[in-house]
Parts: sequence; structure tokens; C-alpha cells
Amino acid sequence: MAESDTLIRASDRDSEALAPKQAHLIRSAYKVMGEKGLSHLSLQDVADEAGVSKAILPYYFDSKENLILLTMRWVLARVAQRIREAIDEVETAEGKVSAMVDAIFVSPASNRRFYLVFFDFLGYAARNDRFADVGATFHEICNGLYAEVIRVGQEEGVFHKRDAREGATVVRALVDGLFTQWVQDRSWEKSHAECREVCKRSILTYLTAGA
Repeated sequence: MAESDTLIRASDRDSEALAPKQAHLIRSAYKVMGEKGLSHLSLQDVADEAGVSKAILPYYFDSKENLILLTMRWVLARVAQRIREAIDEVETAEGKVSAMVDAIFVSPASNRRFYLVFFDFLGYAARNDRFADVGATFHEICNGLYAEVIRVGQEEGVFHKRDAREGATVVRALVDGLFTQWVQDRSWEKSHAECREVCKRSILTYLTAGA
């Protein structure tokens, strides 16, 4: 079993273990985080969004920090699982790259919310080991999936025979770098599809160079 599969399944077990009420609160927290940012997140905002009393939140999460951590684990696991399912449905390496990018570029609104929250989260992760561990696990999962696709392409003879883990790091840098620029674009809704296609071309150009 691939290392990335093990990590994704562990995250899935965490998601499946959530009580329905807890899952509803986490989804509400994620929406508020996208609108107000992590630093301005309040338990009252989450309670209002979820339509519950603020007093119920400490019962499920103990603290605001735990709520943020569980919410991020939930959303990052969903992203990783979506990528896994997309690449499993395609046989060829170039097809897997296209499917992978399509799975990442879900929609303008979804991607904007995710990256606004994710960029906030990275600031927390740089200062807090608990947050850093969640971020590191997500990056490890994504790099594992990207490396898996690269190895398929190397076996097919269409991708350059470079170190797959190194290649995966560059692929992730291309994805995150393009999203960093896109999320700052005032025309982010209109430019989303173009950014997605640029991402596909950039990844394939890098992976096929010299093959």
C-alpha cells in the first residue's frame, strides 16, 4: 500500500468518526473561516452560521484551536481524497495529470475559499507545531500522489527520468504558485478556467521536458 493511501485512509477514518452534529459544525466553521479568516474566527460566528447555541461548541471541540485543527484536517482530507479518486479513474499518465488538475480546480468559489483559508493556516503552522503537523501531512499526501503519477509517466516513457519525489515538489510548487497569483486576481471568477489550463500545460511541460 502506498504511503499516501495510508495517510488518506487515516484521515478518512477521522472524518467518518465525526458525529453528524460535529460534522455540521465543522462545515459551518469552514464557511466562516473563508469569509472572515482564521484570526477573526469566533465561536459565536460559527454558532450563528450553524444555527446552534455557542455553548455547544466547547462540548465538541474544547477550544477554538481544536475547532480550527479539526476543520483543516477535514477539508485537507477531502482535497486529497478527491485527487486520489480522479487519478485512479484514468489509465495514462498525461490523462492522470489532466484529471488531477481538474480535481484540484473545483470551481472559482470553492478554490478561492480553500486558498484564502489555507494561506491563513500556513501562518499558524509556521508558529504552532500542532498546525504544522497537519500541514506537513497534507503536503506529504499530495507529494505522494504527484510522485505516483510521475512514476506512471516514467514507466510509459513520456516523463523525464528525474527523481519522482523531487518532481512532485515542483508540481506542488506550480499548483500553489498559480493559485497564489490567481487568488489575487480581481477577475478571479473569469480567470479560473484559464489558470487551470495554464496549470496543466505547465506541469506537462515540466514533466515531459527531455523525455
